[in-house]
Amino acid sequence: MAAWRWAVASGLVPPADAGSGEWSRAVVQAADAEAVRAALRGPAGASWAAERLTEALGAPLPYGRPHVTASAVGHLVRAGLLAYLGGEPAFPDVHPDQAAALARRRDLPALLDRHVPLGPDQAARRLGVRRTDFDQVVRLGWIAPTGTVQIDYKRQGGVTTVPLYSGQDIALLPVTRPSVDWYALRTLAPGRRSPLAALDPVDPAQGDTVFLAEVTRMTGVGRAAVQSWRRRHADFPAPVAGTDVHPRFERSAVVSWLLAHDKITLPTGVPAATLVLWSDEEGERRFRLDDPRLEMADDANDEDRLSGWMSDADTDALAVLAATDTDTDASVRRLTAPATPPLAVPGRVQVVERYHSGSGALRVTLAWPAGLRGTSARGTTGGQIRHVVPQDAPSSMCWCALPACGGLVPTAHCAEHSRADVLAMEWHPAEGVRCTHLARPTAP
Repeated sequence: MAAWRWAVASGLVPPADAGSGEWSRAVVQAADAEAVRAALRGPAGASWAAERLTEALGAPLPYGRPHVTASAVGHLVRAGLLAYLGGEPAFPDVHPDQAAALARRRDLPALLDRHVPLGPDQAARRLGVRRTDFDQVVRLGWIAPTGTVQIDYKRQGGVTTVPLYSGQDIALLPVTRPSVDWYALRTLAPGRRSPLAALDPVDPAQGDTVFLAEVTRMTGVGRAAVQSWRRRHADFPAPVAGTDVHPRFERSAVVSWLLAHDKITLPTGVPAATLVLWSDEEGERRFRLDDPRLEMADDANDEDRLSGWMSDADTDALAVLAATDTDTDASVRRLTAPATPPLAVPGRVQVVERYHSGSGALRVTLAWPAGLRGTSARGTTGGQIRHVVPQDAPSSMCWCALPACGGLVPTAHCAEHSRADVLAMEWHPAEGVRCTHLARPTAP
């Protein structure tokens, strides 16, 4: 009846026709249930709120953050982030406007880590590793359950007790365990033995302690800075073992202190690279690579390699653009990756590897000759592409930024802006080949 009154008040039908049975059936079939619920400001189910929060987190990453579940909404209610409006406490009803406001918060990923525990499968996905690797993390004593939940699998074995782990502790593992090669662990092929199986668990008698050297690796600062923190802050954890020269500190106490003083933060997202490819047959296409890894060769005769997580559809499109059996080569118009200058490659970009890791995510690897690599940044020392790998001999290609040049200059002379006896390109041992027109005016 409340929905009926809302429909009339909203002007969907004149009040005189509100009793028409034919009209009522049409309205019921055409009405958006979620819009009606929001307009009435009534309670929304936990599943509805979970879907809104999952949408707010963005497109699902190949690995990283699991979907928000209805039980996670219950934890957010108990944390005071949402008001309880009835229903089962584990899967409560909430106010739709309040859930929408929470979804708009920029710190939503951090809030989920702090207040929503994860089961073993969810924890493995949050780390981007296989479930067997996460089981090794538990065996090593690096993380312990904070609670349990009873799940009825019905035909699959009945009621089972599932341990729950702190989302914050899981998210911090790559920070607090810097000695682990997390990249190798996340890209481990299916069926391979976990590298963590060879490690010894934490000795309960000695405790989980760290030297100052490991604290510097957690924070990315020098040893002198950590020593300064010890002197300046009276609440810095006291040593629990070791010597005066090489003290050892309880790891959990150090991590808590670093978090409280903003020396480390929760890794709430996976870095991403933007890759723009071009081919004459397919045109331009933009791709996103999550958790990119760019390996740049020192030798111009070697290959650069770029790998990252992608969706199956994007990987198929990428393989078409960079196919090796076509007459034209794909080129990188622009690659923007964390901690690197914008890169460009004028051709011969190929997909050399694509495989599903043990965690089920798809990882793709591209390669190109290192001698073709350049930066797409303009400047006085080069054009749209300035070679950044020293070469053994002058190259025959230069990407000139002069519009009349038309892009690649295939010879050492360019009729567009230089005479036949004046080189359009010159050799720079430290910077590669560049177009001389960009550095100084050419002779008429």
